[in-house]
Amino acid sequence: MTAPGWIALNRFGLGATPGDAPPTHPQPYLVAQLARFDPKPALIAAVPLTNDTLVRLLHQRDAIRDAKNNPDAKVAAEKSRGQFLRRAYTQQSLARVQTALVSPTPFAERLTAFWANHFAVSADKDETRGIVGNLEFEAIRPNLNRSFINMWAAVMTHPAMLLYLDQAQSIGPHSLAADATAGRGKPLGLNENLAREAMELHSMGVRSGYSQADVTELARALTGFSVEGLGRGLPPRLKGGVDGAPGKFIYRPAFHEPGTRTVLGKQYRDNEARQPLAILVDLAARPETATHIATKLARHFIADDPPPAAVQRIAAAFQRSGGDLPTVHRALVECPEAWVPAPGRFKSPWDWTISAMRGLGMAERMAALSVAPSPVAPAPGATPNAPPPPSPIERMIGTFAELGQPIWRPGSPAGWSDVDAAWAGPDALLRRVEVAQRLVAFASPTLDARALAPQLLGTLHPATERMLAAADSPRQALALMLAAPEFQRR
Repeated sequence: MTAPGWIALNRFGLGATPGDAPPTHPQPYLVAQLARFDPKPALIAAVPLTNDTLVRLLHQRDAIRDAKNNPDAKVAAEKSRGQFLRRAYTQQSLARVQTALVSPTPFAERLTAFWANHFAVSADKDETRGIVGNLEFEAIRPNLNRSFINMWAAVMTHPAMLLYLDQAQSIGPHSLAADATAGRGKPLGLNENLAREAMELHSMGVRSGYSQADVTELARALTGFSVEGLGRGLPPRLKGGVDGAPGKFIYRPAFHEPGTRTVLGKQYRDNEARQPLAILVDLAARPETATHIATKLARHFIADDPPPAAVQRIAAAFQRSGGDLPTVHRALVECPEAWVPAPGRFKSPWDWTISAMRGLGMAERMAALSVAPSPVAPAPGATPNAPPPPSPIERMIGTFAELGQPIWRPGSPAGWSDVDAAWAGPDALLRRVEVAQRLVAFASPTLDARALAPQLLGTLHPATERMLAAADSPRQALALMLAAPEFQRR
């Protein structure tokens, strides 16, 4: 049985750290974190902004294109670009991990990760690898205490989302750009990816009453949403702006499909960029969206099969408040079903690894690793000109991939699964045991698992207590604690 204080730390938070005490009043403790949440802590503020990164990537893209007749120069340009992408992804991943380890508002960090997965983008796509973390840092975090539509609009106009779902070059079939480029090489046309995910994943949810015609109409309305710097080769009258600040969102009127759009039976007049935003506002306000969001929140924090009463309570708060996220998050905290003192959700690899590192007090060690230089000398027998071996921090970041959940690489716009069975297989548990044995090597030698485990987890099962007591060494006891059934669940 788990007391409410431990539920607040583990089920709603990121796991206790050495020295943490369970809160006496857990619900106010969690709600207070929302008000204290820092959307831009120093670790994240140090990450280059999206447009700064894209400026560099666009210049590198042009260098590769310009070197097409010079093989050596092209190889060098491609290598430089690959190294830059690797560094950018590692820096963003490190900022996310370290922020989670030291945050004084772990409930808000859990919500940030939830929403980043809801609006998933992936580093598996070359166009987004260098800016994938920026979507979370620039669109999710600043809007955690605003309304759903504020967050969604920021996501829908963020270059990472526009590039990931191929929206940046979607062109209306009857637009000025389509007419002007007809017959010139590869035809440019309408792309429905973003519109489909906007309805199926972001708002109403699958099988919620919209049709393929509604998706197509939204896709037509979204034409013109693009990224500055991608208009190479287009005449100025088609670019829709001055490409003097590459890497930022831009609305290109010449790409926009003209005409009135009809979505879910409502007509939206053609007022350019305001047309798709008006559709998004109405989609965000629909009861299907409230239910879809409430179901996902209840599944993430409560159970695979979300309790209907909890879903109804959260959905009602969403609709009553106009999608005000602090109100929605408070409704989640106030659900009695979330406080049932029984084993909670099985931890995803992200949750388990972060809670393990927090439990071992590894924040300072991570900070030391982050400044460790990458090796520059090739290993004996290494292939000449091969990329250098990963630095210590890159190996640590690689742990998430080893466990099956690489950071910001979910494999599809649907994001990572929130169902226990996705993470609880025997092979996955074996990998956690192996990782636990490596993690404890970074822990303080003074940590005593027999004293630490009750502090992190509350009441232990007698079998776990016996297992820890019988460990051959303090390190082994710590690894056994991380592998214990109590540590696998929130």
